[in-house]
Amino acid sequence: MNFQSTIASPISISGKGLHTGQQVTVTFEPMPASSGIIFVRDDLPGKPTVKASPLTVFDTSRGTSIREGDAVVHTIEHLMAALAGLGIDNLLVRTHGMETPILDGSSRIYVEMIKEVGIRQLDAPKQVGMVKKEISFSIPEQQVELTIRPSDHFKMTVHVDYGTKVLSAQTAVLDSIDHFYPEFYNCRTFVFLQELQYLIAHNLVRGGDLDNAIVFVDKVPEKQILRQLADFFQKDNIQVTPDHVLNNTALRHPNEPARHKLLDLLGDLYLLGVPLQAEIIASRPGHLANTSFAKKILSSEDFFVTFL
Repeated sequence: MNFQSTIASPISISGKGLHTGQQVTVTFEPMPASSGIIFVRDDLPGKPTVKASPLTVFDTSRGTSIREGDAVVHTIEHLMAALAGLGIDNLLVRTHGMETPILDGSSRIYVEMIKEVGIRQLDAPKQVGMVKKEISFSIPEQQVELTIRPSDHFKMTVHVDYGTKVLSAQTAVLDSIDHFYPEFYNCRTFVFLQELQYLIAHNLVRGGDLDNAIVFVDKVPEKQILRQLADFFQKDNIQVTPDHVLNNTALRHPNEPARHKLLDLLGDLYLLGVPLQAEIIASRPGHLANTSFAKKILSSEDFFVTFL
């Protein structure tokens, strides 16, 4: 029999929120069996809580954000993916701010710190989510489609296609949750240069830097634009590499964008509160589609939770 788990002892980490730019400290604490993933806003009066659930999602504009009453927590998807990938069923997440830190733009640091402190088995059987028949969600005008179907094991496949020369069709496949580490956990978020310029102009990436995102460049900008970017990110020099990305970083995998989209989907579906024993196939997923899909699964008569 497989058992539920939590972390062995408390751990903390600090960093900047991607969109707020605020320094935030997050502390993870062990929780008893069947608690789920609970966030606590320690910086607010009364220390209100919000449970990680599809039903508490209220915003997906630049990440996955959850809310219950006065408790709001933004950008939780990379942390949720780390917990899903490591099989952490129960955790208390204390935050001193409204956003989790972006760190390196992936789940890597969360995974490494949890692995270092250790995972503790609890005296309660592990549960999994399964489906009796196929459930789908789509946004036809955006060519978005997500499907979950019955299976005797977990498998997730993600297809992306951005229709550009620098980032066209890619596929990522996770055929066992045991392969999340080391094959997917370190895949970073990404953005196109024109999107980044928009976000900067509208003061929406106050915590962004060139250490936590891959920036793809469709068209090499004028030198003046590169100088402005260097000033914004406090870098001596910014250039475009032959791979059409800014020279801040090298790709960790040839299909890192597709792998990151899979990481995001894994984290968003972990809002269901249980790992899935099913096959998931997604084309052009994003946080709005992911969380809408999770809500549809949760409300379906064909979704059920059983012991692993």
